[in-house]
Amino acid sequence: MAIGQRQRQHNGGRATTRRRAHGDEGGVIPVLAKVAREVEAAAQRGPLKSAGRAKFQVAALLLREERARVKHSTELTDAARLNEQKRLDGLAGILAKTAARDTSLIALLGEDAPVTTAARELKRDLLMAAGVELSPDDLIIVTEPEPVEERPARDVVPESVRQYERYNPFLAPDFSIAPTSKPQLSGRLNNWELIDPLFRAFEYGAGGGSAVMDLPEPGSLDAPGDLHLMPHQGRFIEAARQGHRTFLLADEPGLGKTAQALLAAEASGSYPLLVVVPNVVKMNWAREVQRWTPHRTSTVVHGDGHDLDAFADVVIVNYEVLDRHVNWLSKRGFKGMVVDEAHFIKNRESQRSKNVLSLSKSIRQRHPNALFIALTGTPLINQVDDFRMIWQFLGWIDEKKPLPELMKRLEDTELTPADFGFFAAARQAVIDMGIVRRKKIDVAADIPARRIADIPVELDDDLGRSIRDAERALVARLVERYRRVLANRDEQPIGIDHALVRLVANAELEESKSQSSGENVFTMVRRIGQAKAVPAADYTVNLARNVGKVVFFAKHIDVMDAAEQHFANSGLRTVSIRGDQTAVQRQKYVDAFTEDPEVAVAVCSLTAAGVGLNLQVASNVVLAELSWTDAEQTQAIDRVHRIGQELPVTAWRIIAAQTLDTKIAELIGSKAGLAARALDGSDAEVLAEGSLQLEALVSLLEEALAEAPAL
Repeated sequence: MAIGQRQRQHNGGRATTRRRAHGDEGGVIPVLAKVAREVEAAAQRGPLKSAGRAKFQVAALLLREERARVKHSTELTDAARLNEQKRLDGLAGILAKTAARDTSLIALLGEDAPVTTAARELKRDLLMAAGVELSPDDLIIVTEPEPVEERPARDVVPESVRQYERYNPFLAPDFSIAPTSKPQLSGRLNNWELIDPLFRAFEYGAGGGSAVMDLPEPGSLDAPGDLHLMPHQGRFIEAARQGHRTFLLADEPGLGKTAQALLAAEASGSYPLLVVVPNVVKMNWAREVQRWTPHRTSTVVHGDGHDLDAFADVVIVNYEVLDRHVNWLSKRGFKGMVVDEAHFIKNRESQRSKNVLSLSKSIRQRHPNALFIALTGTPLINQVDDFRMIWQFLGWIDEKKPLPELMKRLEDTELTPADFGFFAAARQAVIDMGIVRRKKIDVAADIPARRIADIPVELDDDLGRSIRDAERALVARLVERYRRVLANRDEQPIGIDHALVRLVANAELEESKSQSSGENVFTMVRRIGQAKAVPAADYTVNLARNVGKVVFFAKHIDVMDAAEQHFANSGLRTVSIRGDQTAVQRQKYVDAFTEDPEVAVAVCSLTAAGVGLNLQVASNVVLAELSWTDAEQTQAIDRVHRIGQELPVTAWRIIAAQTLDTKIAELIGSKAGLAARALDGSDAEVLAEGSLQLEALVSLLEEALAEAPAL
């Protein structure tokens, strides 16, 4: 029988007729099911490569053709037609979930999506395997030149920019307000390596106290309309008004860093202003420009920038498209640059870090007195070296040494790294360059205190039991490896060899990262999240019915899907904020959650919605899955715990009892000690460097060895 009768094929537009084999276990659907499962499994291991993408596209094509055949066939009974439609719906669901996991696949679903020669050959082979009778035209695949993907060169110049350049042909450097240049100092520190000592000065917490430069009293707390500045915001803005030009604004999340940056630019006349942000918050930045500086215009760069306004006072561009626009942005004549979520540039080898540094250098060359602000509530994620790229962006250091202004401050201490007191003095010298770090407890007494409450849940179903079995197998594997190494040693330790424990745990972790299948710490954490999805959603339902709106955070899409289904079954309306949405879509859902009283729950991706969103209409957060860093967890909670919040904020962490989840919950705050010591003057002990995954494995192994009989 004909498949879609006479359908146009992609091999030159020739019409062909194909016939398929009969039988419920024969034909296209079983072959299609096999391919769909293979693609699904490959996508679970990571982004699909070219062969996997070809399989996905061919599966989609065959699914579309088979659905048309079933719909129009006169040889099928109604019961048979319904049965085949159900089977095809199931396969469509598999492909949809795969595309949701790797959103770049969505483009392959379009009817006009180009089909490569390899894909056409694969399609022919699958149809032959299904017993479909092919015409000679279908059997012979003519190799044609692969279509050139219609995408612009990485470097683009939008038409609006060309217009701006025609109106402003001369953008000469402006040195009229440049600070008096200082000759390179030839002091006692010239031959010292200083970058690492400066980092150590923060790591040791030398000097004590929070990392806040001396800020002036606010000149005014006035703001547009009915808005009001808080005193800590006014002091920062006044510093810019009085001439300070480089800031690492590291206030805790929720203290209004966006407003401070925009009003500092206004106070210092730093327009045009370039703002580089994560994609998820660029629309919010445009809103904030209108809110805090309504007489200024802003433009948001989307894609290739076809609709941007190059004449705007504030140009907002996200990291992901920055590489296309670096060239014209470097020539635009900006007098200020703000980098939001500045910890995004901590990796010196990443392209976005290089782009940001390139732009900062070009702006500084044209306008030496330009305003530079790095914004981040979590400036340190894993190590003090995370400061490096931020300091370079601000012009405090280069790749090897402090630059003249910081060097002068260090020389003024009259100390060297060999002298007692150098670390405290050096730390303060860097702080005076422009570090501003305030905590809610210090400056925002009107923001309610927040608390984190752990809710243990028992996983007593088959999935829970399999997770505990897998964890026991993991522990047994760690113990066996530890004992095998000890058995080959001549001398046996007294008690537990903690150094060996760490080596064994690290070896397990590295093997887990390279594994594409099997049980390891990563797959177990994911399975724990899946097992907690419904209990966490059920707890959220009870919260929503008793206290109002709730924000629900999860890391994995399947956990979010399961939770949303449970909310729907419970009669709750929800919005979903995920990483595959456009900024406009995301803002639409945020607005619905904020303004529609019928929307009870915002289901959010921990990674995609953890920054830049204001969800303070709720005061309860449910963390269905635990993060690997304290910073990520804090960012999520601070979507609710922000200025203007009138109720106490509680974050409810759902913990799977008697599993690895409890270890992660105990360790989740371990990375907080580094930022607290470096920036907040804390004397808290800093955990030895290493990932939370490693520390969890170490904890599991040490606990097992402590309980095990002696060798």
